[in-house]
Amino acid sequence: MQHGEDIGFLFSALSFLVAAVGAVIVSKRLGLSPIVGYLFVGIVIGPFGLGVFRDPHRVFTLAEIGIVMLLFVIGLEMQLSRIFALRFAIFGLGAAQLFLTGLGIGILVYYGGESFDWRASTVAGLALALSATSIALQLLGERNGLSQPYGQRAFAVLLFQDIAVVPLLALLPLLATSGAAGEEHTLLGDLSRVALIAAAIGVVVLVGRYVLTPLFRVLAQSGAREAMTAAALLVVLGAGTLMLEVGMSMALGAFLAGVVLSESSFRHEIEANIDAFRGLLLALFFMSVGMAVDLNVVLENAPRLIGATLLVTLVKAVFVWAVFRASCKTESEAVRSASVLTPAGEFSFVLFPIGLSLGLLTQHQTDMLVAVAVMTMLLGPPVAALGERLARRLDVPAEEPGAEEDFSGANGSVLVVGFGRFGQIVSQCLLAQGMEVTIIDNDVEMIQSAGRFGFRIYYGDGTRLDVLRAAGAERARVIAICVDRRETTDRIVDILSTNVPGARLHVRSYDRVHTLALQAKGVDYEIRETFESALAFGFATLRAADVDVETAESVVAEVRVRDRERLVRQAVEGIDAIPGRTVEPEPLSTPAKTARPLNPEAEDVLGHETEFSS
Repeated sequence: MQHGEDIGFLFSALSFLVAAVGAVIVSKRLGLSPIVGYLFVGIVIGPFGLGVFRDPHRVFTLAEIGIVMLLFVIGLEMQLSRIFALRFAIFGLGAAQLFLTGLGIGILVYYGGESFDWRASTVAGLALALSATSIALQLLGERNGLSQPYGQRAFAVLLFQDIAVVPLLALLPLLATSGAAGEEHTLLGDLSRVALIAAAIGVVVLVGRYVLTPLFRVLAQSGAREAMTAAALLVVLGAGTLMLEVGMSMALGAFLAGVVLSESSFRHEIEANIDAFRGLLLALFFMSVGMAVDLNVVLENAPRLIGATLLVTLVKAVFVWAVFRASCKTESEAVRSASVLTPAGEFSFVLFPIGLSLGLLTQHQTDMLVAVAVMTMLLGPPVAALGERLARRLDVPAEEPGAEEDFSGANGSVLVVGFGRFGQIVSQCLLAQGMEVTIIDNDVEMIQSAGRFGFRIYYGDGTRLDVLRAAGAERARVIAICVDRRETTDRIVDILSTNVPGARLHVRSYDRVHTLALQAKGVDYEIRETFESALAFGFATLRAADVDVETAESVVAEVRVRDRERLVRQAVEGIDAIPGRTVEPEPLSTPAKTARPLNPEAEDVLGHETEFSS
């Protein structure tokens, strides 16, 4: 019997690992978030699918620790300096989005739901108003949105939602208490409960501030890394268990412990030690959510669920757009923000079971809400793609209300398009030589900041032909395109190549594939944004490793020559050209032990589109 139980446990563990790996591979191939893959796999292996796991509640109990660890990591990131820098966006936009979206969805559920009272509607509205942090960050990363103003505001909203989870977890028991019938409450009993919770919070804060840092210092000096890992897990589970004992959630305790340790010098080490556990348990958590999806309920209510999903997505997008429209510079930024924040958040799958356990939701209501949340996640990437398409249409006619496209005096011999980090350094070189330079950018805040340092920058959208002409594109000796988005760069190059054929174009390239594409367009000069800095970094590293100056310079020169040869060959034969067919450059006049030529295998790696290529 014991042997059979062991085999069953191993089979379950193997099934989970196979499912986790398969979910990531398939979702990545389909361009979806791994979370969506975990949810789908959970449905497949759950009791309503293949039946590999018959009791999802037992799995869910263990998987909840993943959410506890996630909140601990969020607490570690809640440094006061970071919160202060984004305070207006976090507590202004974030609070407005959560309140208005929660109110809108709550009203929709109350009048359109099936016997939802005001407490159940409140739980549903607030839970569905949360956004999926992992999906939103993935979508923003794919579009380079985190470096854009709208992406930073969206990140601030996500940050507020992560912070708001803690009071939401505390709110649910209060909602249950307010609706409990026949239950007697005394002032003394309520005060004692509040005092007990306050005492538990005080214990977490005091232990974290005065005990944990010295403890981690001793463990670090011992060199026993496994002890550091055990201590990190002890902090998370210990704080969570303490808060659970006083009637609050484990997640609240873990979050408080993370906040206390956010200023500790061991913060990154602690986060790294629990990261693997957190990732696996989060995967298990989302699989358990998928296992809990009742396919019978979904099939029986398919039309209602589809309609509810579309309505929730629409309401969420409209309210987010309205909130962001008041702060974003253009309507297109508000559209982009709304489109990436529509999927329901990870913590909605925490709030729904808690609402069920407290009697705020029925089992049927919970099944319906979980299904709607899962379906909004599936709609997330398509909605984001649609929003990006609409935003691009709005980009062209959009005009900045706070800026004026006034190009009087724009007669520089060099036109610089884009004044980010790259463009600033380029402009410094030109201005240091005393050249007349015309600089255009469409970021008003950047223009105002640069003006305080003596830079004259004109406001304008570089993707508009009339703006480029007004800025002197037809008169400039050189046009330096220094924007940081590949799509924007390509659009500007196409416009200038077609309408200003005599322009000399110097272009910032994103990566190796982009370099080849720009060369095919016939630009006069391009450079990958990290290539030369990486070579300089490599030279400095060689010198630090006691390689003499002459040899280090020769090695860097050889890498530069080989890279240029690969580019020439790949321009003719394609990006997958075989490096072994290149003509070898002349050997270095240095000893082989110090500087040996790259072997064909290394060239093959470098010849493909990888991080090593740039």
